[in-house]
Amino acid sequence: MTNYSNKILNADCLKELKKIPDKTFDLVFADPPYNMQIGEKLTRPDASKVAGVNDKWDQFSSFEHYDGFCKAWLTECKRILKDNGSIWVIGSYHNIFRLGYHLQNLGYWLLNDVIWRKNNPMPNFRGTRFTNAHETLIWASKNKKSKYTFNYQSLKCLNDDLQMRSDWTFPICNGKERLKKNGKKVHSTQKPEVLLHRIILASTNKGDVVFDPFLGTGTTAVVSKKLGRYYCGIEKDKKYFSAAKERINKTTKIEDDYLDTIENNKSKPRIPFGSLVELGIIKPGTTLMDSKKRINAKIMADGSIKYKESEGSIHKVAAKIMGTESCNGWTYWHYNSNGSIVLIDSLRQKFIAGNQS
Repeated sequence: MTNYSNKILNADCLKELKKIPDKTFDLVFADPPYNMQIGEKLTRPDASKVAGVNDKWDQFSSFEHYDGFCKAWLTECKRILKDNGSIWVIGSYHNIFRLGYHLQNLGYWLLNDVIWRKNNPMPNFRGTRFTNAHETLIWASKNKKSKYTFNYQSLKCLNDDLQMRSDWTFPICNGKERLKKNGKKVHSTQKPEVLLHRIILASTNKGDVVFDPFLGTGTTAVVSKKLGRYYCGIEKDKKYFSAAKERINKTTKIEDDYLDTIENNKSKPRIPFGSLVELGIIKPGTTLMDSKKRINAKIMADGSIKYKESEGSIHKVAAKIMGTESCNGWTYWHYNSNGSIVLIDSLRQKFIAGNQS
């Protein structure tokens, strides 16, 4: 925990960033001004006004002005990221390509771009363009060698045991979640909590510190607090800052018992099944079975297994039985241990524990 943990600051981010020590944060989420260049008031066909983004904080005198601003905050964010940290930036077609250009020039390593597809976007009232129904996020590590966090198994579980894709469908922030005062939106671009939930769950672990240089009304901090992460944010506008502070104070952290996430398989040392046979941890001739004890296979001296006419690795034979392209044999096969049916993965875990003690 640092001096910047669970802290929000009402300040200019370009000035405040320079005060933060190197390598402070595990993750940066940035929702910067988009520089949308709206030159005139938007109206509907009935001449009523459209509540678009025309705030002064989103207005820059030129592309050069905007580029200088982006390079300044991205440079500082890279400095304050830990070596194995990562950054997410979000934008629209107005600015995301410029942000990607600056990220690469500054030495960040691009990992993914993600499309946030809105299932309730604002229509194109004039009918002169396609309805702008998505925003783009860029995910990048601090550099090419960073051992960034990616909770693959958690994201897969979140997606009904399917690999999480890079196109996400969420509604824009609305309903009770949308902060309003006197019937008007407090912030024109408040992001939905569901978006930050996925990002923070994907790229941090419990106890990590998440930083947002453009905190707005506090969505990043609120979700970080719920998920047992520390948060830090900077917001220049006093109205937004006050709304964020109040919102964070009302937020309750999820109980620790429910914050654990699935361990990534990639984090486990790779142990060939054959090594357990070589070391005598499990012997040739031992019977392996599925969880219902309907399938029985025999272990061979070379670590392969044989089931009827099929033979091969624990993974290959299990996949053939299941009729799938692949199968994790460690979580399919069981053996009899003193009368109890136990997963063979328990043998691997005992082997790992024995070598680490």
